Amino acid sequence: MFQKHTLKNGLNIVTVPLQNTKTVTVLVMVKIGSRYENEKNNGISHFLEHMFFKGTKKRPDTFVLASEIDQIGGEHNAFTSKEYTGYYAKAGSEHLPLLLDLLSDMYFNSKLLPAEIEREKGVICEEINMYQDLPMQYVGALWESLLYPDCPSGWMTIGSREKVQSLKQQDLAEYLKQGYVAANTFVFIAGGVETREAVSGAEKYFKEAGKGESPVSSRVIETQKVPNILLQTKKTDQTHFCLGVRGYGAKHPDYYAAEVLTAVLGGGMSSRLFIAVREKRGLAYYIHADFESYTDHGYFVAQAGVDNQKLEEAISVIIQECNRLKTEKLSEADLSRAKEYLKGKLILGLETSDEIAFWLSGQEIARGNMLAPGEIIKKIDAVGAEDVRRVAGDIFVNDKLNLAVIGPREGEKALREILKF
Repeated sequence: MFQKHTLKNGLNIVTVPLQNTKTVTVLVMVKIGSRYENEKNNGISHFLEHMFFKGTKKRPDTFVLASEIDQIGGEHNAFTSKEYTGYYAKAGSEHLPLLLDLLSDMYFNSKLLPAEIEREKGVICEEINMYQDLPMQYVGALWESLLYPDCPSGWMTIGSREKVQSLKQQDLAEYLKQGYVAANTFVFIAGGVETREAVSGAEKYFKEAGKGESPVSSRVIETQKVPNILLQTKKTDQTHFCLGVRGYGAKHPDYYAAEVLTAVLGGGMSSRLFIAVREKRGLAYYIHADFESYTDHGYFVAQAGVDNQKLEEAISVIIQECNRLKTEKLSEADLSRAKEYLKGKLILGLETSDEIAFWLSGQEIARGNMLAPGEIIKKIDAVGAEDVRRVAGDIFVNDKLNLAVIGPREGEKALREILKF
């Protein structure tokens, strides 16, 4: 059971009292991420997140800030995505006032010192280097840049070395002022605390949040007409690739049917892609599929790492399995298995206070409303075999098909010949 409260300044508080836990998580979520950036400041949302851990007037440096959490055995961290930035702290329930004080201090009073900004540029550039040296992770960024070229949705959230190096204190301060306003901020409190205590605490520490209009993200305009390929030639012992199609946003009426479809293809070790690609043919160690939905757009993607000589075979097998869902009606057993997989993952993912806070915040940002687990389970159960086949027929088409590859390959001709449904 959760409740949503809106303060006079427009800031939103969501409370989730839990009976069987002695911990509490406070998550401050700001609805701003790399989709809200431009060509000049790409990476600034993530950079600002880093700077929030560099000290405030009350807590002058990273050591003092971190020590307060360490001394109570708690944890705190942050993350930045395309559409939001989150800061959280978790500890024993009795420490709720400290967590609120700490996070509100970071939110309102981070110093953004020029010397710290210059030092952090080196840290973030090394973070960029790390991702680019990990093709298993970097191929996902390559995939989104293929789908959304020349658009913030296709840019790396972390930015580029050049953009990061160009950021100044004034850039960060202006971005903070524009995006970190009350109406754009959500405080989620989940754990072993009463609703009244949580709301009054959040109001005490966040009532000074400034008023202002929420920023508007860039729109995604999809104009693809033929299959697309993005190949990054790199000396590797394994070729990593993302193969998929444009899909639906989080508010689309077929969102849950697409989730069931994805579970059939890539949900777990009994899924069709795992069996076909790994177990029957031994082409990959890892193979999985995901359905990623943002507020207004999304995609289905299968990802794997294969022997450099087996790329075409793996692609052909994945396309074959996708086509099966267009032409063959799912059996009741396969449909039930996919639904139970999704429902089980949902429940397992809500065992702790931090997982609950993250899950609710994702719903609020992407859909503008929050559903209880039981409501989502009903929507999953309502999906029929014909719904899955209809969605497969809608998304598994050539003018939505894309392939991103990192490996030692040169030339796309052989890939283009098999890249079709």
